[in-house]
Amino acid sequence: MATDVIMPKLGESITEGTILEWKKNVGDSILRDETILEISTDKVDSEVPSPASGILLEILYQKNDTVAVGEIIARIGESGEKVEPQEVKSEVKSSVEVKEESVEKTPIKEEMLIQKSSDRKFYSPLVKSIAKKEGIHLGELDSIHGSGYNGRVNKKDILDYIKSKGISSAMPITPDTVSYSLEDKIEPMGHVRKMIAQHMIKSRDTSVHVYSSNEVDMTKIVEFRANHKDTFKAKYQTPLTYTPFITDSTIKAIHEFPLINCSIEEDNIKHNQNINMGIAVALPDNNLIVPVIKRSEELNFLGLARSTKDLAVRAREGRLQPEEAQGSTFTITNPGIFGSLFGMGIINQPNVAILSVGAIHKRPVVKETEYGDVVVVRSMMYLTLAYDHRVIDGAYGTRFLAKLKELLENFSDKEVKI
Repeated sequence: MATDVIMPKLGESITEGTILEWKKNVGDSILRDETILEISTDKVDSEVPSPASGILLEILYQKNDTVAVGEIIARIGESGEKVEPQEVKSEVKSSVEVKEESVEKTPIKEEMLIQKSSDRKFYSPLVKSIAKKEGIHLGELDSIHGSGYNGRVNKKDILDYIKSKGISSAMPITPDTVSYSLEDKIEPMGHVRKMIAQHMIKSRDTSVHVYSSNEVDMTKIVEFRANHKDTFKAKYQTPLTYTPFITDSTIKAIHEFPLINCSIEEDNIKHNQNINMGIAVALPDNNLIVPVIKRSEELNFLGLARSTKDLAVRAREGRLQPEEAQGSTFTITNPGIFGSLFGMGIINQPNVAILSVGAIHKRPVVKETEYGDVVVVRSMMYLTLAYDHRVIDGAYGTRFLAKLKELLENFSDKEVKI
């Protein structure tokens, strides 16, 4: 009897996936756990292992088709087995996926690795390519503990193994920064870009965007970071950036203004006990992803710093799990790292607010003293809050932003353990 290949559910909120590439054609033989296709769910790509050994008898959906979770997408059976003819399906939501030439698409010669080992372990082309590049022989590869289905070694497993050995991977796991030149041409949007576009259009058409801005004196934090960044890095093996300062203060401000952390479900306001903090990350291919620090209110400053670094690194390397980019209740985006003075973000649905962080610049500022007004040089930064006017009014949004400004300007050295 033929075995059905099902579109898998790769996360709690995942409802569909887009087929990026079939690794096998109809008539090809395939072994259980061998990669049969690659799919994309939102912004995370995943390899799908075959549920059985046999012959690929039928493919029901083609490359670029978007398929609901649980749908049958192919059938595997024995050679010569007859299956009831099915019309090859192609949904209206089919999209064009134009992928940069990367290691996942590069043909490799099997000089060091054969298809299988003596104990019938199987590896995807990506895993074998990484192993080949790093000089990891088959016996060593077999020794790696796999976290995938039936102990299968996936990309994360081999990268973690390489990191634990202290090997510096020379393989470009993520695409290089895309370079453009002036020319007349038509370029179809890639799958990720189309998903971002659809998400932004939905947000624009759903939320009533209102913006409030405030100027924050970051001098205390700038000086603290300058004085302690080397010690912090040496002690915790984590860089001391401005992001955890802003995230920590934002969490404290949300506790006083919890409506900022809610969402809207039809005609109801859904209040969230936990603050799942989304941190926007720019990817090497100029796309954007929002990894989420779940239950961020339970973390101290060091925990926020480590979580931010870990998610950002794995996002840029393409190693995020689908659920790690889902479920945010509030989002922070930082165009300031690229030099922008301030930004006006689009709300990340189903959030009702997004905080945009501008660049920190030294400027002359008038300060009041007991001797009168004086002009001093201070490190200043703009914060801009976009919020959904359906549930948050201007007074509430502005008071939240004022509280955040107060927390940042009154930063105390005691808040960070060095």
